[in-house]
Amino acid sequence: MKRQASNGTLDAPTYKKPLIEDEDMSSSESESSLPIFEVPGENSTRWSNTITSVIKSVVSIHFSNITNFDTETCVTSEATGFVVDAERGIILTNRHVVGPGPFVGYAVFDNHEEAVVKPIYRDPIHDFGFLQFNPKDIKYITVSELSLRPDLAKVGTEIRVVGNDAGEKLSILAGFISRLDRNAPFYGSMMYNDFNTEYIQAAASASGGSSGSPVVNEHGEAVALQAGGSTEASTDFFLPVSRPLRALKCIQESQPITRGDIQVEWLLLPFDECRRLGLTPEAEAAARELFPDKSGLLVCEMVIPQGPADGLLKEGDILISVNGEPIPTFIRLDEILDDNVGKPLEFVLQRGGQDLNVTITIGDLHAITPNRFVNVAGASFNDLSYQLAKCYCIPVKGVYVNDASGTFDFNNQDKNGWILDKIDNKPTPDLDTFIEVMKGIPDRQKVTVLFRHLSDLHSKNGCVNHVERHWQSEFRMATRNDETGLWDFKSIQEEPLPPLELTAQNAKFVDIPLNDKSKAACTKLSRSFVQVRTICPIPVDSFPFSKDAGYGVIVDAENGYVLVSRRYVPHDVCDIYLVFAESVDIPGKVVFLHPNLNYAIVKYDPSLVVADIMTPKLADQPLKRGDRSFFVGYNYRFRIVTDDVSVSSVVSLNIAANNLSPRYRGTNLECVLLDSKIAQECDTGMLVDDDGTLRAFWLTYLAEQSCGSMNNIMYRMALDVTDVQNVIQRLKQQKSLEPLRILEAEFTVITVLLARTRGVPKEWIDRFEEESEDQVKILSVQRVSAPIRPEDKSPLKFGDIVLTVNDKLVTSMRDLSAMYTKETLTFQIVRDLEVLQLEVPTVDTTSIDTSRVLFWCGALIQEPHNAVHQLMETIPSRVYVTRKNPGGPMAQYGILTSVFVTHVNDQETPDLESFIRITDSIPDNTYVKLRLVSFDHVPGAISMKTNYHYFPTQELKKNANGEWDEVKHSSD
Repeated sequence: MKRQASNGTLDAPTYKKPLIEDEDMSSSESESSLPIFEVPGENSTRWSNTITSVIKSVVSIHFSNITNFDTETCVTSEATGFVVDAERGIILTNRHVVGPGPFVGYAVFDNHEEAVVKPIYRDPIHDFGFLQFNPKDIKYITVSELSLRPDLAKVGTEIRVVGNDAGEKLSILAGFISRLDRNAPFYGSMMYNDFNTEYIQAAASASGGSSGSPVVNEHGEAVALQAGGSTEASTDFFLPVSRPLRALKCIQESQPITRGDIQVEWLLLPFDECRRLGLTPEAEAAARELFPDKSGLLVCEMVIPQGPADGLLKEGDILISVNGEPIPTFIRLDEILDDNVGKPLEFVLQRGGQDLNVTITIGDLHAITPNRFVNVAGASFNDLSYQLAKCYCIPVKGVYVNDASGTFDFNNQDKNGWILDKIDNKPTPDLDTFIEVMKGIPDRQKVTVLFRHLSDLHSKNGCVNHVERHWQSEFRMATRNDETGLWDFKSIQEEPLPPLELTAQNAKFVDIPLNDKSKAACTKLSRSFVQVRTICPIPVDSFPFSKDAGYGVIVDAENGYVLVSRRYVPHDVCDIYLVFAESVDIPGKVVFLHPNLNYAIVKYDPSLVVADIMTPKLADQPLKRGDRSFFVGYNYRFRIVTDDVSVSSVVSLNIAANNLSPRYRGTNLECVLLDSKIAQECDTGMLVDDDGTLRAFWLTYLAEQSCGSMNNIMYRMALDVTDVQNVIQRLKQQKSLEPLRILEAEFTVITVLLARTRGVPKEWIDRFEEESEDQVKILSVQRVSAPIRPEDKSPLKFGDIVLTVNDKLVTSMRDLSAMYTKETLTFQIVRDLEVLQLEVPTVDTTSIDTSRVLFWCGALIQEPHNAVHQLMETIPSRVYVTRKNPGGPMAQYGILTSVFVTHVNDQETPDLESFIRITDSIPDNTYVKLRLVSFDHVPGAISMKTNYHYFPTQELKKNANGEWDEVKHSSD
């Protein structure tokens, strides 16, 4: 099955494979166009006139589901609708277009006029909803309306499906109605499904974007509403418009749209199946006589536990009548239930050949349809809906985690489908209880969370997480407002309770069991490892992981310093927790990030851990090829392993770049490689001598994504102790770390043959061969980074061959280390067959480190970080779009990531300060023109509408103390 909806992605649940195949709804692709059918014959003119009239009512709907809610995910899409009340500006479309949650959209008419639309009703069950626009917004076309005629939908009726393809081309599909009594199609678990209604079937081959299209007869009357179709045949499913017609009349008469239900799913089964389920011949004969055009009866498919019918009806019961009226169809049953909300009705059924009379009080369907959600600790929650409860036959109650992120990130691959049972050892049976529990939990408090997944309710899951309320401090509730079409936000708790004071805890390390007595000193190396858990709530610098864990090495136990790979600590917009001996965890703080060598230094408070922590002795000589060593590391199961190894090579290299989304990577590295299968299974480790002297750190390096895959490539190599010793010694001496300086260039190793060919004189070749201890390494400039300011461009050029730096022959990347402390380096290079001398300035890393992050209209904007500079020659603007919310304006209007904003409303935005100044003066719901330059320097311009209600402008800014402060902006 498929929905003819849009170009937003509906991902299949991780735990349960969907029973249907949904259409591709990628926000970067347009909808499939609907083929245009020309109708030959004498009725062509009649149909042509009908279509000419109908298209004035049909609109293309461009919309966004702002956030995950209930069955829907945050997405930007397109669909179709048609005007059913021109005077009031009411548009009928599908419920899966309007959605159950926050909606923002606009309608484009046939003449390409545009009007903002707001949702005024979405049916709790059936696939229809209403949007409303201001008729005064349409000035150049007379908007007409289509009448709803459910009574004219008959088998054999010739129909046309009139839709839009991305709001540009009118598409018309021809067909004939073949069935009027098909059960509602099933699109898969944990997504919206219509039920308890019959569908109309026809062969029209509708495709993406036609959701909400009118199905019209030759007189231009809407006899049905396009809803879905089959992926295996040219069959389409239309919703009868009887219930939309009733709802429309209620709206026009300012009457409430009552919806009754007894929490039972019915199926329309043919008489032969009913007979096998216990329908008596007398009851069948009576039904056939009363309804000669019907082929079956309604049969109970599922009774929801704790619902109005629980204990009264059973699966397989056949419905005969309600309050004495025989029931042949879903539509009549709906009518009776909707008119009797809160009243008891008598149901007559047959079970096993016997008549059964039960009285059931009709429930309010709106009361079990969620109309609010809560945002806290980076996640979003709503009441469990009837839709989801029905999929798994569970009571309609509980706290549903519709976006399991932040503190409640239970599974990186599955962000929805979770039911929260307990938090902090307190039950959370409903949303109100959950709110009260969360209000009482201090920030950074470690809590136990118990939860289950809807697709596997038998399996209980638990985890221990720290509550994060400081990066995302808002604790608010959103409630649907059908008058304005918006969701009103209300703050539940302005500030979280302060963190509890930490106390010292004991931890006991288990020594490494080694049979080799010559390595007895190595048995205590387990006391030099600590697990590092990182939570990155904001995707700064395009880092792809929000939560991860690895190991670091304690390089100073007295002062509390840990060295860890930047694969796990990419930046300082994160929370870090250090776990000692798998027993005690305490918070850590980033104090140093090396710009090139892929390591970070994290500090903790040593007084909080009572344990025999050991600082390993550091070697003072680098490893060389062929040196034997002892490897101690943690594998992917977080278990310590050992191996006798030898250094296979010491290489100079750069980690491969990610051109799609630049992010931090190791550059200008001198790395130690091992030929060890055990070492390659470990993300963190140490290379030590038999006496426990630390020779190198085994680290993980994050590289680019593999081609055609979302999987990230990792490299595992060792970083020699001598390359980090200066930093460690300054930390041990409790001296402040001066900001490092770096060259705005990357270097690569070339062969002697290539060096000769490119003009390196023989005397220099001889000198390299004489002074090289291992293989002969000659460095060449592989890439020159874009300068921070154009006037500061490096004098180095691609292809320059490096001979000396500050009069020292350069035989490896390690010989470039003078750049970290010197403002200028003197290079001797070979360029165009000539030996030249250059004065090459270095840059202060504080000028390229991220210190400011802006959230604007659903996008994360920052100054280009160093990884962006490394891959470009020039920077178009210092306003760089790193990420975007899939439901935000930036996504809705097609703005990509990794682009630069050069102008706003034709005002230049060279930096974040100017961008903020200009955008702060732009009112809400106002079109703004952005001029952009892509990562490949392709310019463009686009207009988009601001939305500060759902996406307020906010900022994170680093203060003079290196702490991040939250700054809120107000817009008129």
